[in-house]
Amino acid sequence: MGRVGVLDIGCFSAHLVVVDRADGTPSRPSSDHKVRLRLDRAIDTAGRLSQDGVDQITRAVTEILRLVQRDVEVVAYATSSIRDAANADRVLRQITRRTGVNLLTFSGEREAQLSYVAARHWFGHAAGPLTVLDVGGGTAEVAAGRGAQPHTAVSLPLGARTLTQTCIANGMPLKEVRATTSERVRDALQDTDLTGMAVGCSKVMQQLARLAGARPQREGPLVTRHLHLPDLRKWIPRLGDLTAAQRAELPGISRHRARQSLAGAVVVEALLVATGHESVRICPWATQEGLLLELLEHPDDPASLSHNRRFAS
Repeated sequence: MGRVGVLDIGCFSAHLVVVDRADGTPSRPSSDHKVRLRLDRAIDTAGRLSQDGVDQITRAVTEILRLVQRDVEVVAYATSSIRDAANADRVLRQITRRTGVNLLTFSGEREAQLSYVAARHWFGHAAGPLTVLDVGGGTAEVAAGRGAQPHTAVSLPLGARTLTQTCIANGMPLKEVRATTSERVRDALQDTDLTGMAVGCSKVMQQLARLAGARPQREGPLVTRHLHLPDLRKWIPRLGDLTAAQRAELPGISRHRARQSLAGAVVVEALLVATGHESVRICPWATQEGLLLELLEHPDDPASLSHNRRFAS
């Protein structure tokens, strides 16, 4: 097939990016479609995704597939909102039955590896060793390496949504949340080789960088953006004093991510301290682009999907 696409089903959107194989890069997509989701509102206290959440995903997948032309090979995958749900198997079966799409799920370590691939392609081999940090809703990933693939890939159950639900929403004092999170991250990474430039590959990182003074995303992906630890530390107590509605009025903080923006900042702080970095460079590519790059570079290698299935529209 002449084109390949990756459909990312996350907590806040279903996002399809399609790339022409001849171009060989996600930087020039031939099409880009996004449908908004609010799966954060569809997860109950037991960690189950509700029927409303299944309906949201079904509608989004159906809407996007109507836009996909027949010469496009598409790989669809679900992130932690679905993967880590208590009823994930049932949800995935329902979606397949209703849409005909087999949603893949990747381990956190696999997502870390894909984010590293994306960052390596974005910054190039001249950048030297990289330590790639990716803070999602359910988990946070760390990958490090010197070449095309990471030598280390770690996943931590410390995503922004997870920390919000388990600590902040339960009334734990912010000082204690920061100390506990820092200790957990430090213990998890203490024997890991994490040398090299720190790279941030997530919406959480992008929004916090904008909040801390980085130039807006609309100025283009080639504008270099950084998130500095001292700036982040100034903002954490301020975020803690604001409601979600008030946070949504701040530069860079979107309305649907405002509730978990404080937790995201706490996790990023812990990661930077544990990895010994005072700042992180923001990469606009992450797991989705990493998977696209693998599909473009290894079109006939089933191992590039780690034994997951493809579907073609």
